[in-house]
Order: sequence, then C-alpha cells, then structure tokens
Amino acid sequence: MRRIGILGGTFNPVHMGHLTMANMVLEKFVLDKVIFVPSYLPPHKSGRNVITAQDRLKMVGLAIRDNRHLEISAFEIKKGGKSYTIDTIEHFRQRYPEARLFFIIGSDHIFRLHRWKRIDAIQKIASFIAVYRPGFKAVRSSIPVQRVMLPGVDISSSDIRHRLATGKTIEHLVPKNVFRYMKRHKLYHPREKGTA
Repeated sequence: MRRIGILGGTFNPVHMGHLTMANMVLEKFVLDKVIFVPSYLPPHKSGRNVITAQDRLKMVGLAIRDNRHLEISAFEIKKGGKSYTIDTIEHFRQRYPEARLFFIIGSDHIFRLHRWKRIDAIQKIASFIAVYRPGFKAVRSSIPVQRVMLPGVDISSSDIRHRLATGKTIEHLVPKNVFRYMKRHKLYHPREKGTA
C-alpha cells in the first residue's frame, strides 16, 4: 500500500523549514511521497500580506523540482475560495483510493484540531502527523496525532517577510531559485511612500 503525505499551507513564502519538514516526515514515516498543496485562501487568514496564489505555487514548484519524492498540487488554487482540509483530503482520497494518507500539520494547529470542519470525516480518511519546531511544547489533543520533532530548524514565513521588509538577507532561509524568483518579481518588498 502506498503511503502519501499531504502538506497544506499558505507557503507565503515556501522556505527551507518546509523542505526539511517534508523530507524528515518522508523518511521517518516511510512515505512514498509528500504532496505540497498551496492554499488559495486560508480560512484563518484575511489575505493581508499574502501574495498571489500563482506566485506561491510557482515558488513551491521551484523549491521541490529536484526531489522526486516531493510533488505539488494546484487543487486548492484551482478550486478557489476558502481552503478547508476536508475538501482537500476527499480529493486525494479519490485520486489515491488505495493509499494510506497522512496529513502533515505544524504543532501550533493541534490544540484547535477538534474545531476543524468535519474533523470526524477527516480522521476516517487520513492520519495526522504533527511536526514540532524548537521551543514548542507538546500539546494534548482529543484527536489522535503522531508527533515528530524538527531539530535545529526554526524558520517561519512571517520572519522571512519581516526580514525582507526591513532589508535583511534571507538567502540562507529559502532555496536559491526561490530567492531569485522573489527578487526578480520584487515580492514582499515594502511599498514606497505615496503608493496605494
């Protein structure tokens, strides 16, 4: 039976932490592949400071293109609207009816899993894997979750956006081809005074 991981997120932008997470889970849980699923519009975010879906999709594609065990899906972006996990999980269940599915989340999502839309249905289709970053404490959950620690990697997309906005380097935090894409398209740079 194939074992497939699904890693959803805004990826605003994708960074080395995402890649390390995917590769570590891939190895630890003996998965055949991990599929990155950039969201069109996350239900818990207003869209402020989130760049276009197409730019985020392109950057993820660039980040994973040299790893045959990592894939990208444009399902949520093509679907449009708010992205709910149940819709994505059901899509991949139809696409891989015989596979065992694992939905990969950050540890900060554990405490609110029970509030997710149709969480009971999600649990019947996929198992949860929670990835802990340094500094995050284990959180109890009424939802069964397998846990893994991500040692030595403490990178967040918000930190990267802040560094860019304040003129600091991020070259060591994102893949080189992603960095070049961001620079070429002038993503995340602060607006000049007087611009709308």
